[in-house]
Amino acid sequence: MTTQHDHSTQAGSPTDWGPPPTAPPEPRPHPHRHANPHPHAHRAGEPEQAPFPRRLWRGRPEDPRWVRPAFLGLLAATLLLYLYDLSASGYANSFYSAAVQAGSRSWKAFFFGSLDAGNAITVDKPSAFMWPMELSVRIFGLNSWAILTPEVLMGVGTVAVVYAGVRRRFSPVAGLVAGAVLALTPVAALMFRFDNPDAMLALLMALACYFVVRAVEDGRTRWLVSAGAAIGFAFLAKTLQAFLILPPLAIVYAVCGPVKLRKRLGQLALATVALVVAGGWWVAIVELWPASSRPYIGGSQNNSFLELTFGYNGLGRINGDETGSVGGGGGGNGSGRWGATGWDRMFSSEIGSQISWLLPAALILLVAGLWATRKLRRTSVTRASFLVWGGSLLITMAVFSYMAGIFHQYYTVALAPYLAAVVGMGAGLLWERRGETWASITLAASVVAAAVWGYVLLNRTSGYLPWLKWLVLIGGVAAALGLVFAGRISRRLALGAAAVGLVAALAGPAAYTLSTVDSAHTGSIPTAGPAGASMMGFGGGRGPGRGNGGMRGGFGGAMPGRQGQQGQPGQGQQGRQNGNGFPGGGPMGEGGRMGGGVGGLLNGANVSSAAKKLLAADASKYTWVAASIGSQNAAGYQLATGDPVMAIGGFNGTDPSPTLAQFKKYVAEGKIHYFISGGGMGAGMGGSSSGTSSQISSWVQSTFKKVTVGSATFYDLTRKKSG
Repeated sequence: MTTQHDHSTQAGSPTDWGPPPTAPPEPRPHPHRHANPHPHAHRAGEPEQAPFPRRLWRGRPEDPRWVRPAFLGLLAATLLLYLYDLSASGYANSFYSAAVQAGSRSWKAFFFGSLDAGNAITVDKPSAFMWPMELSVRIFGLNSWAILTPEVLMGVGTVAVVYAGVRRRFSPVAGLVAGAVLALTPVAALMFRFDNPDAMLALLMALACYFVVRAVEDGRTRWLVSAGAAIGFAFLAKTLQAFLILPPLAIVYAVCGPVKLRKRLGQLALATVALVVAGGWWVAIVELWPASSRPYIGGSQNNSFLELTFGYNGLGRINGDETGSVGGGGGGNGSGRWGATGWDRMFSSEIGSQISWLLPAALILLVAGLWATRKLRRTSVTRASFLVWGGSLLITMAVFSYMAGIFHQYYTVALAPYLAAVVGMGAGLLWERRGETWASITLAASVVAAAVWGYVLLNRTSGYLPWLKWLVLIGGVAAALGLVFAGRISRRLALGAAAVGLVAALAGPAAYTLSTVDSAHTGSIPTAGPAGASMMGFGGGRGPGRGNGGMRGGFGGAMPGRQGQQGQPGQGQQGRQNGNGFPGGGPMGEGGRMGGGVGGLLNGANVSSAAKKLLAADASKYTWVAASIGSQNAAGYQLATGDPVMAIGGFNGTDPSPTLAQFKKYVAEGKIHYFISGGGMGAGMGGSSSGTSSQISSWVQSTFKKVTVGSATFYDLTRKKSG
């Protein structure tokens, strides 16, 4: 049952806004105004409450009948969109898929996030984001659908959370707009179909925002504690990135909470405890576990998760000082190996088409929402909603814009829930107040901003649907002309203008989203949209590459992404659209040469049937059927064979694990069968132990017999060279 409090907290209600606006909002259905004048009356022989399926379909009694079916339709459409041709990406990011495979075989690997079931080394993140995928693989077996479907479900869940957060305070239409904006954001369609940590992170961050707004509504401690727990668990998905939105969330509740200041501070303290417990229990176990009986912490230089958290995955991402990384930042000139930094980074040719389609409109709507609510009481939930979602958007965008370390286009999916919520809330608020001249003009301006920026983004790929940019521009301007007079024309005409404006604003991102789901994506640096839509400079700042996701400069010349064939499980091939790989499949072969036929830094190995047959021989006798420099190379072979493969040096080949002495001990104990030549980057990447992998490689090549299978070279660690 909906209480009177629920109605009093609707946007535009007298209790929140004071005097009614010039043009009152559209009347809302009375909670008891149904076709049946006595909907809750008990009839003989009938249950007192409608069955669950009917209640699920009908939704709130006070809602129009179309609301719940429309919401369920949004979720169903998002699900079908994200599931479309899901298996085309094969194992997507082989690095994480191999860890998922390991976790489905070993509970120890499951807990620690080991790359292999032999538990030699972990991935460079906490393990929580892989748990849903690993449980799915345990149930359904190792395949692309089992790995990626949990990511899709988290994407649908994020859409539901954003809808609920906006709809609760504003209107069902505003919630539907917010959900649609999120679902049709290209980078969201990319990452909710990929096996990186970002899907879980986005879901938990959206939940945290929702819980804080609920806490501002009624002052209940449980909502704030839930927000803390969500952020704490998000830390176990992608470490310190989960803490980016802590300042706006904490400040908003400290200022706007509806209880006394002393209680607010106590509630924030309890939320902090929940955050520490939710994220700290795993960290404590890993740090206290004897290092000799757990896998090495991948990405760290001293086998410490805390060092990984505050170094390579933490402050190093901000200042570019990332020991053992592929490159890090480029100094203080604003143009690093990962693209130029600055206030306009999110709008650049490398990033813009991923996330920024509605970003200008969102900023306009955010300012409008804060202006409209400036005179409301301190505890206004309407204003708090803008502060929570808008503050999260601004702080995350600011950090992304200026971070000098490793930055990939797909990181921007973190902005998508906040951006979508701001668009839905702002559009809903201005529509309710469209009778006021400033509101109708601002609403029209946001549509023009979306249309003009959509035109600019579409014009960057002039060969892709060249007619669409004109449709977006003309439709947006025409809709804006109608919205300027939305408070003076008939409701039907105003709704028509709003519908045209919404279509114009979403046409560009929708087209890029459809292109994204219709393309395979593999490797470590996927990008959304059609080929050529987004190129990230690598050592060369901004500039076009050849093929979507191509990289320039850096390792002595152009290294483009390539138009590859469809990735299939076990093959590690490049996707149809953006493989993001190196020429020949791998960056380093024997002696530091560009290798062919092996895996590289950005994607798994291309494993032949002959190579699989070689490794399968007597595989059960060994802890690791092979060892290889670099995690991606090892991952490709592990996924192809289903048996553990040791990744020497972790992702980049620069981690000091194992040492030469440890590796010799493994070989002497008969735990490793083959050494795979090539792969990784090994020496020369600037890590504190950059010589470890090259030392192992040199010792193997000088000690054991070489076995060549096609273009791949192996060393049999059970057969020494004669003489």
